[in-house]
Amino acid sequence: MMGNRMMGEPMMDPATPATPDASAAPAADRRPIATRQARWAQRLAAWLSTTPVTPNQISLLSVAWAAIGGALLLHGGIAAWIGAALCVQFRLICNLLDGMVAVEGGKGSRVGALYNEIPDRFADTAFLVPLGYAVGVPWLGWAAALAAMLTAYVRVFGGALGLAQDFGGVMAKQRRMAALTAALLAQAAEHALWGTRFSLLAAGWIILMGSLLTAATRTAGIARLLESRS
Repeated sequence: MMGNRMMGEPMMDPATPATPDASAAPAADRRPIATRQARWAQRLAAWLSTTPVTPNQISLLSVAWAAIGGALLLHGGIAAWIGAALCVQFRLICNLLDGMVAVEGGKGSRVGALYNEIPDRFADTAFLVPLGYAVGVPWLGWAAALAAMLTAYVRVFGGALGLAQDFGGVMAKQRRMAALTAALLAQAAEHALWGTRFSLLAAGWIILMGSLLTAATRTAGIARLLESRS
């Protein structure tokens, strides 16, 4: 959710000391997001840094978007599924901006690391659990949410062991949300044509299996790095 220093003028006077921030992790522990270099993202983050809005509030807003999106997903219908896909993207934009405002904007807080992680877990769950109910397989949604949480647990655990956090994997957060967005848009078209819900069902299985594979590959990577220390 956090990125490298932006191009051009800094958002904050270099002579002004930044607030100590637990979320301002080293570059190796920041999720690589190419969109951070987009001009619109930099300008929006720069503007937000001049307002009373805090990075932690932006993180909480991501959960609100996820809750709305999950409700739309569960409600069903072409408009609702398209709306849910938009909510996924709004959630990701919040995930992008909270870190940029915290680090580049110098508005981080001592509890920033908590807001950097915990809202993400709620947001994933708010999308994935309704997905299972929407296709009539509730356990699939719960399993996908648990598997997504497992990928984050393994990543953060690696960091707790003194290693650089591994944000990679076939179903890291951005890829989970990309899969869900594609499935929601495909579901809208599928519903209009055939009235079935195979797109959402396939997305549930893809996210579940991909998240389990991601957790496994991250765990294996941690093991290799720990063994190389000896």
